Amino acid sequence: MSLVKQSYKYFKYKLRSATKYDIHSPFIFHLVVNTIQDKTKYDCYAKIENLRAQLLRDEREINVLDLGAGSQLTKNNKRKVKDICTTAEKNKKYAQLLFRLVKEFQPETIIDLGTSLGLTTLYLSEGNSTAKITTIEGCPETSAVAKENFTKYGAKNIELVTGNFDDVLETTLNANKKADFVFFDGNHRKIPTLNYFNLCLKCAHNNSVFVFDDINWSDEMAEAWDEIKKHPSVTVSVDLFFMGIVFFRKEQARQHFLIDF
Repeated sequence: MSLVKQSYKYFKYKLRSATKYDIHSPFIFHLVVNTIQDKTKYDCYAKIENLRAQLLRDEREINVLDLGAGSQLTKNNKRKVKDICTTAEKNKKYAQLLFRLVKEFQPETIIDLGTSLGLTTLYLSEGNSTAKITTIEGCPETSAVAKENFTKYGAKNIELVTGNFDDVLETTLNANKKADFVFFDGNHRKIPTLNYFNLCLKCAHNNSVFVFDDINWSDEMAEAWDEIKKHPSVTVSVDLFFMGIVFFRKEQARQHFLIDF
């Protein structure tokens, strides 16, 4: 998606998106007030952002294997760690939202599709230190750096799997048996995203939370998000423009929310 088109869509989103004063669903009102708009400076924020600052100074070059749509900024497969940190890691606004979502819903099993350097995975880990987190990274050299970061940080509840999602996701889901919380951030193409969604759906339950990154990154991702939120199993969806959240709560009326974030 071109920058001009994305900017226009973002402008429309800001005009149409709701604030807490427009929301009549108690469940979504609570989510917005207590989680999405929570401004608390949790202790882990500074610790993880300190690690980010270190990575932004890391001059090491690694060979990057792109199994998804790739980068919009460069096609060079040899990249510095600091550049990967700049372009591939979630910025702190959205990474910290993921922490708060995990803190709110306390999932026991978390699947993270797209480890990159591991910063987002650490935020997920801090949201519930007793959760079992399985994070999957397709690039071996990127995975090695993430493993270093998990060790440096002292994370104890993260299992790192290196491999193509097409090869390892189903096995990972079978091992976990359920998918309480899934973060989709490893392939920015429509068909693979829908395929991974449908695979994870087999392990979803009433209280599962699925989060999709970069839903307006491309026309393909926008189309994938549109299909996901219309899926019969999805009862509630929340569109934050750069991130989408879906719920499967049968007790909720079927609604789609465009929330200002």
